[in-house]
Amino acid sequence: MSKRQLAMVMDLNKCIGCQTCTVACKTQWTNRNGREYMYWNNVETYPGDGYPKKWMELGGGFDAAGDLKEGTIPNIQSDYGVPWDFSFDEIATFDYTKNNPTPAFRADETPTWGPNWDEDVGTGNFPSDNYFFYLPRICNHCTNPGCLSACPRDAIFKRDQDGVVLVDLDRCQGYRYCIAGCPYKKIYFNPKLSKSEKCILCFPRIEEGLPPACAQQCVGRIRFVGFLDDEESQVHKLVNKYKVALPLRSDYGTGPNIYYIPPTEAPAKFDAEGKIIEGSERIPVKELETLFGKQVHDAIKTLRAEKDKRAKSGESELMDLLIAYNHEDMFRLDNNYYQEIAKAKGNANPLAPIDERYVKGKYTTEISHFKAEEHE
Repeated sequence: MSKRQLAMVMDLNKCIGCQTCTVACKTQWTNRNGREYMYWNNVETYPGDGYPKKWMELGGGFDAAGDLKEGTIPNIQSDYGVPWDFSFDEIATFDYTKNNPTPAFRADETPTWGPNWDEDVGTGNFPSDNYFFYLPRICNHCTNPGCLSACPRDAIFKRDQDGVVLVDLDRCQGYRYCIAGCPYKKIYFNPKLSKSEKCILCFPRIEEGLPPACAQQCVGRIRFVGFLDDEESQVHKLVNKYKVALPLRSDYGTGPNIYYIPPTEAPAKFDAEGKIIEGSERIPVKELETLFGKQVHDAIKTLRAEKDKRAKSGESELMDLLIAYNHEDMFRLDNNYYQEIAKAKGNANPLAPIDERYVKGKYTTEISHFKAEEHE
């Protein structure tokens, strides 16, 4: 158990599926060197198969007795999809003076699956009762991580300072038990390094008082970041005071520290004559129970009650929090906390990360007895 726990809350009522968070993460952390297929942050359309494909059916996590459950390692080709590029150069240099020109904007691979492959598909019959909503996902930096428990090399560790879960690349030998053990499938295998890599919650930014890139760039202002023990933080109030922010698939037993405000608003259903069915809701509450547990009923009740309160009285702390008038107020990162830790460690460089285990393996060499093609 770490001394403090950083957490993030995402308001699903405000996510527009623009993928700005995905691009921010991709360009900063995973755009090359064996990470092309990795999406430490992705935004899925729910209902849908997600990324990797059908991740909720691939096992991992813990059973009721606290024992690690068997899990499956996704296949890069079929479950993630091989990354592809489009023929920008071919189009730009195409000679249109040739006979029968056939320029085409095409992929250099035949795509079979990819991140958010089923974007905006959803389920139901348009326009009477169809529905979907967006579900952004990153590593949950769990209190009881399945990846950590599954690793035989003790290569995965949870930082004592803030609960961020990282991979010690010097110790990692690429066995991939961590991928099988994570029920969210948010840890990835790098075939060029033969090592596992994952979301680091942008800890170099956090330590300098900056929010993670996905949260900073979010145009919908859906992401709140802070310490769960900071009673003045929005994260604490949403999770512990109002209890409207819920963990994703808490039944996996990992104690996730990424929380979600469940979607509460959707159009009513239409009958066969195109008339509104009064009191109807498009998103079945059973679907929300699957994702967020039975507590979702109380969360939705509280959200709607506070919305009505705001409409009638003009006052509601909860609504003010969720509206997020000031972007900077969404992030309480306690930069002084990290500075004090660095000072206690004797760090002379104020920009140096406070934990050396992750940085130490940054330039690690490839493990010779693994070949990339064996894992594809």
